[in-house]
Amino acid sequence: MRIAYLTGEYPRVTDTFIQREVRTMREMGADVQTFSIRRTGDNHMVGEEQKQERDRTFYILPVHPLNLLLTHVGLLLTSPRKYLQAIKLACSTSQPGLKGGLYQLFYFLEAGILAQQIKARKITHLHNHIAEASGTVAMLAAAMQGFTYSFTLHGSYIFFRPYQWRLDEKIKRALFVCCISNFARSQGMIFATPEKWQRMHIVHCGIDPSFFKPVTHKGQGKRLLFVGRLAAAKGLPILLESLVTLQKKYPDILLTVIGDGPERTQLEKKTVQLGLSQNVNYVGAKSQTEVREYLQQTDIFVMSSFAEGLPVVLMEAMAAGVPVVATQIAGISELVEHKINGYLVPPGDPASLSEHIDILLNNPEVRALFGTNARQKVQDEFNIRYEVSWLYQVMNSALQGRIEPIRPDYQSQPDILNPNLIPEHLLLKTNKSNGTNKATISNR
Repeated sequence: MRIAYLTGEYPRVTDTFIQREVRTMREMGADVQTFSIRRTGDNHMVGEEQKQERDRTFYILPVHPLNLLLTHVGLLLTSPRKYLQAIKLACSTSQPGLKGGLYQLFYFLEAGILAQQIKARKITHLHNHIAEASGTVAMLAAAMQGFTYSFTLHGSYIFFRPYQWRLDEKIKRALFVCCISNFARSQGMIFATPEKWQRMHIVHCGIDPSFFKPVTHKGQGKRLLFVGRLAAAKGLPILLESLVTLQKKYPDILLTVIGDGPERTQLEKKTVQLGLSQNVNYVGAKSQTEVREYLQQTDIFVMSSFAEGLPVVLMEAMAAGVPVVATQIAGISELVEHKINGYLVPPGDPASLSEHIDILLNNPEVRALFGTNARQKVQDEFNIRYEVSWLYQVMNSALQGRIEPIRPDYQSQPDILNPNLIPEHLLLKTNKSNGTNKATISNR
């Protein structure tokens, strides 16, 4: 397949899962050309993989005004009907108000550049990640030139303002939609007609478990790790409050915070105010390789978020055999199974968060058990190789007019995907869905 991938900003250090997906699609034989609305800043170039992707990505902005004018005139003259239909679509899906109309004009102009590039490169299909602004550009570009498009529905931000971003129209016009979890699919189904539900497939974001060496758990733990953007939705103040309680029992407890964002300065001030200066280490954004190294030095991975899709960083921690304590929101419970491979706690509850961290710090056997089960979960259901194989098949079938199931059943349909990409133990495994193969614990 000759396809295009579009995001608002690519590659970002926070979206490494998209880079993995693109790389794996290429390894499978697809000709994937990457497009981005904006050029990624140097602060995201934390590894060689990001630098290589930035060099091969086409950036729509900035654009010379003359080139912008000639591109749109060319599209109008060569495909006047489609161009005028795209204008009508842009008007009907515009956000309200003068500001909303102005933004929609920008999206329309950007869509023209994208449509011209896709036409010139003879690309047959466009796939979009992060369906807000860049999703609008993808929808308008497809209307201008008549090619098909699809998108991956992540959440959680688009579900905050689904009508503003016209999620209904994007699903309606898409050839198919990839949903990263059952939860994301269910939220998208609210805005789709029942006839479209069969085109909304579960395709997990995934990782390569072989990149992660399992951690060995011995003795009392003290090292916590958080990885994510330092923004309000991540609930870091709740994690800091839980640390105040834990510090009384574990004076040398250490939380390492990987990531950057708009709340970093405020969080650092709060850390000082709470008397946690010696217990919290803000290390900034790190490359994928560096994150793996930090995981090797971690006893527990913590996530205190208020809003998430299905965090890839949780998969990475679990693949490294690190037990997790995470908030029970969105699709997280589809990955973290309470008292089997981690703990789920109510969001916004520092007492529950500290309580469950405490249990794990004191019990190396439980940490080891959770870590083993966690790694198995990722290998079985979030392996990048067969998730992208599934995406490839969904896309290829859709382009040929066929409809695949919502999610493959590896046991009853072992040939549904390329068997060379599916782990042998998964094809042979029984009772996968009911968890009978997994050890559990009886405490809390």
